[in-house]
Amino acid sequence: MSTTEPAFVIVTGMSGAGRSTAAKALEDLGWFVIDNLPPGLLFAMAEEAGKVKLAADKVAAVVDVRSLAFTTDLNAAIVELEGRGVRVRVVFLEASDEELVRRFENVRRPHPLQGEGRLVDGIARERGILREVRANADLVIDTSADNVHELRGKIVAYFGGEDRPGLRVNVVSFGFKYGLPVDADLVVDCRFLPNPHWVPDLRPMNGLDAPVREYVLSQPGAKEFLDAYEEVLGVVAAGYSREGKSYATLAVGCTGGKHRSVAMAEQVAARLRDRGMEVQVSHRDVGRE
Repeated sequence: MSTTEPAFVIVTGMSGAGRSTAAKALEDLGWFVIDNLPPGLLFAMAEEAGKVKLAADKVAAVVDVRSLAFTTDLNAAIVELEGRGVRVRVVFLEASDEELVRRFENVRRPHPLQGEGRLVDGIARERGILREVRANADLVIDTSADNVHELRGKIVAYFGGEDRPGLRVNVVSFGFKYGLPVDADLVVDCRFLPNPHWVPDLRPMNGLDAPVREYVLSQPGAKEFLDAYEEVLGVVAAGYSREGKSYATLAVGCTGGKHRSVAMAEQVAARLRDRGMEVQVSHRDVGRE
């Protein structure tokens, strides 16, 4: 996101997914943030902050869902802001049902939409209300496996360099047996390569270790895949930039998320950096076995 045009970030998503942590991280980066703002007041906040007519400092609003009119109200507020020349970007925080249940039970609080029902009923109701918002969000962040420090690191990585234009890419390795990352824009399957798990000396290691990396990259098809996929990503990244997409998450998977996906994710990230993209890498499932 360039500082030469107005920008307004709306942080929303599932209750318990980390909205408050994201807000605090943005504040620490020097953003002007208002938490728990009703959608109907977004334009008033932007106007008060000097965002409607001026490309001023960074401004964000954290919006949660408390009524069935949430989606309509939020969409109307975004249309109003963009009609006044404000560039709006929506960040959606996501987490699995199981993780949300665990978090609410840990703090012994009911879900805001639970009513007289169960905790899972409130979560399901909120997912239904937020379905359209999530589908249209500019950035979806899955916090299921993140603690507060890891989520803060993601926010800093995405928004800490807002004065630098261009696409920012998050490359994450994962294991298919643990499920797809729900925030992935693109998914790569590395299970076509031989699995180092079946090599006794390599089994205890992971894709960050040189012996595993060398084994994976020496396999037939590994370099050819990386060469071809780099070209594909160049085309996709150019298209994302033309469409105004500032962030993308690329998921690289293998069976367990320990060997092949880790080594290949590091290689993909290195090639994207060589192309001048801003890239961060994370390995979701290393250490789970």
